[in-house]
Amino acid sequence: MMIVCTILGTACILYYLCIALYAGPAFNFGWFWLMTGAAFLLAAFLRRYPDKSGAVWAFRILLALLAAGFVVIGIMSTFVLRGMNARAPQDIPCAIVLGAQVRGTVPSRALIRRLEAALALPGQPQLILSGGQGDGEQIPEAQCMKDYLTEHGVDEDRLLLEDKSANTRENLLFSDRLYGCAEKPCAIVTNDFHIYRALQIARKAGYQEVYGVAAEGDPLMEVHYVVREAVALLAEKLRAIP
Repeated sequence: MMIVCTILGTACILYYLCIALYAGPAFNFGWFWLMTGAAFLLAAFLRRYPDKSGAVWAFRILLALLAAGFVVIGIMSTFVLRGMNARAPQDIPCAIVLGAQVRGTVPSRALIRRLEAALALPGQPQLILSGGQGDGEQIPEAQCMKDYLTEHGVDEDRLLLEDKSANTRENLLFSDRLYGCAEKPCAIVTNDFHIYRALQIARKAGYQEVYGVAAEGDPLMEVHYVVREAVALLAEKLRAIP
């Protein structure tokens, strides 16, 4: 068990380092891999002292907590995975493209993937570009999306902007207030790992006929994104408990 914990702890920390090199050290939720790796390595250290009752009990408690955490994340991940291949009908009249991080005025990899999925939509649906301006962003995400899409040949008449929202719930609420999205068939364009939770939020917000359009995943980041989304989904469900 000491060897298994050492391998798992080292793997978590190495994965964190790979992601940090790929996405930058400030990527969201990176602490999870560092803390999980440190917990496994601590368990391996405690396992070295089987003759000390304090170390044995600490090892058992720590391992039980890690196991319980991974079981819960595994269950939540099944919901996340369920939405990852979502597709909208061919004749959808409008689609909300959810914002993601903008670095200065340049869309992040995640946002580019969402925009490429929007470009690939059949027909010419109205595109509602939803996202405000966050830390480190020189322009609202909605404006960044508009700039990217017009540069790739999309007519400005197809683009509507919602540039005040700061999270998925606000994306959907504010877009509906401005353009009445909840009252007509509507697609939500976002990254594959985000589809399930986005659709759940949309239905709670009153969207009557809503579909997901899953943008292509990122091979290196996908495990991280699924775990992060599973934790976010768990938090959503806990908040819903009276």
